[in-house]
Amino acid sequence: MTASDIYDPPLSTYPSPLAGYEGLPPLSDDKNEDGQSFKNPKSKRSQAYDTFIDPLDQGPRGGFDVHVYYFQTNAAHTAYAQALHERIRREFPELRIYRMWETPLGPHPVAMFEVNLLTPAQFGAFIPWLAVWRGPLSVLVHPNTTDGGGDPVREIAVERRNHSQRAMWLGERLPLDLSLFDRLAQNATAATASGTSGGSGVDPKAAIVDTAS
Repeated sequence: MTASDIYDPPLSTYPSPLAGYEGLPPLSDDKNEDGQSFKNPKSKRSQAYDTFIDPLDQGPRGGFDVHVYYFQTNAAHTAYAQALHERIRREFPELRIYRMWETPLGPHPVAMFEVNLLTPAQFGAFIPWLAVWRGPLSVLVHPNTTDGGGDPVREIAVERRNHSQRAMWLGERLPLDLSLFDRLAQNATAATASGTSGGSGVDPKAAIVDTAS
């Protein structure tokens, strides 16, 4: 894969959500007591309640990164971010949280701090809580996945996708500087072509400055 392939298949194609559910009887149109929502067939509890699904990272990095942004030149924003940072540390001591960055960093357009979510339980508790308590701040929630296959260019392409196509936002969406990924991919492609890819000497995850690295 070359840098130009980042925007092309196979990364821009999607597997069918019904893979593994072929050949089942049609779903009924029966409604629940509210007369509007559907009655679903009885089934075993989804494993997604207990473990992150593939290809979400189930290792030390965690399945999701949460970036809480604040405008560093806005005193009220900064004060709220500092208070929220402290509240998270006190209410969710089991979560991995990092320092407050006071300037833009990596693809992140303004100051921010990062929280890592390592389990579905952490995600299920923290994200609804943050939806209420984020106040005036915008929040990027993006997955960490293991579908890069170890190839430097593909790893960067996957990181780009995780920060864009697969990302979720709480509050106003801020424009990320995705050109960072393009430059990293170009460098990795050049290193591969020159036979030095083992490489480029750059860990794509570290270079993106998700602070867990």
